[in-house]
Amino acid sequence: MKTLFERLGGNSGISSIVEDTVNEHMKNPHVNARFLPFLERPEHLSIIKQHTVDFFAAGSGGPNQYTGKDMVTAHTGMNISPEEYMHVVDDIFIALDKNNIDEDSKKEVLSILWSLKDMIIGK
Repeated sequence: MKTLFERLGGNSGISSIVEDTVNEHMKNPHVNARFLPFLERPEHLSIIKQHTVDFFAAGSGGPNQYTGKDMVTAHTGMNISPEEYMHVVDDIFIALDKNNIDEDSKKEVLSILWSLKDMIIGK
């Protein structure tokens, strides 16, 4: 059986999903205020995207090493609401659909996202 990393398309597939997710965040009026300022700092946005790729690749069985901050530290001070978190999850699912990810893999991604919510919401 393939790993989730393989079913997401490996590094190139996960990179495409992250790119599409960030594009969805930029369009989503419920969360875009947090993301649009990064358009003025493309080098910082590029670092965030690479950390996100490494985080999901490492967490889904890929060879990547995640060297970014832990979830609590990365989100402390952002005061992300439960509603914002759900909009972010919705954007991720739009990106998963756009990248033709199968239903079982999407359920695994949802399980991972759900396991992270208490480390992200309200910090």
